[in-house]
Amino acid sequence: MELLYRDGCMVVCLKPAGVLSEDSDKPCVPALLRQETGGYVGTVHRLDRVVGGVMVYCINEKLTGKLTQSFHENGEKTYLAVVSGDPGEAGTYTDLLYHDPKTNKTFPVRRMRRGVREAKLTFERLGRAEADGQILSLVRIHLQTGRTHQIRTQFAARKHPVVGDRRYGSSVQAQVALWSEAITVEHPQTKQRMTFRHAPPAVFPFDLFLISGEKREDET
Repeated sequence: MELLYRDGCMVVCLKPAGVLSEDSDKPCVPALLRQETGGYVGTVHRLDRVVGGVMVYCINEKLTGKLTQSFHENGEKTYLAVVSGDPGEAGTYTDLLYHDPKTNKTFPVRRMRRGVREAKLTFERLGRAEADGQILSLVRIHLQTGRTHQIRTQFAARKHPVVGDRRYGSSVQAQVALWSEAITVEHPQTKQRMTFRHAPPAVFPFDLFLISGEKREDET
């Protein structure tokens, strides 16, 4: 697993798709990181199992709460996704979402009730391509909220499921085409805002849009 940054407080890594983002007896990122760091690893935020990309973890137990709170209050997350169809040049999606823990699936609903939370994101279309007679669009997504399966649910609700996401209606045989592209976090000790980004691997369907698998320069 590739590390993008490490100091005495935190580590930024590329989560492999298919690996859990929090501690588990199944393959998970904290266990992989402990092999690299040899010590404590605290979860700061989460990423769906099927999604890969940039994540930050705390390796100073005393600062985990501080980093977690700062990240959820002031952090920024940007994703890349390939979706079916054309959602338009740009837009904002606002929905009420309910996550059913029994089925591990999220649904849009019409009114607020117990367990329902508002979800909001903005997106811009970066490109379009065609595969097997179907139009696909590459979008960059900025989350204003962080709900379970939020991106997958909100695009699927508008008939633009993430490519490869069979759970939410995609008919394309591929790995789920959703990638955590960039994270901005305030360092809990120096207070410096740091941005880390990395392009997705150049595999289908991201390769249709000439995205390089090379690491982009981190911004601080």
